[in-house]
Amino acid sequence: MEASKYDLEKRLLNFAASIVKLTDRLPKTRAGNNVAGQLLRSGTSPLANHGEAQSAESLKDFIHKLRICLKELREAHSGFAWLKMFLS
Repeated sequence: MEASKYDLEKRLLNFAASIVKLTDRLPKTRAGNNVAGQLLRSGTSPLANHGEAQSAESLKDFIHKLRICLKELREAHSGFAWLKMFLS
């Protein structure tokens, strides 16, 4: 199997780039700006939090920081439901 398939940092970078492209395409309305802002925050922060986890001071700290990544990714995932407003 290809090692890069499991490269979490690369996958988070690609995800963040996709989020940026997606949010740039949302309507420039009050609702569009609100959804875009929330998706930008929750969809791009896991990459930075993953970087923080790489320099964790202990196993407990590492796990904590990865849990923050997961929390933000879950928030971004639920944010995709908001996009249905713009598609309907």
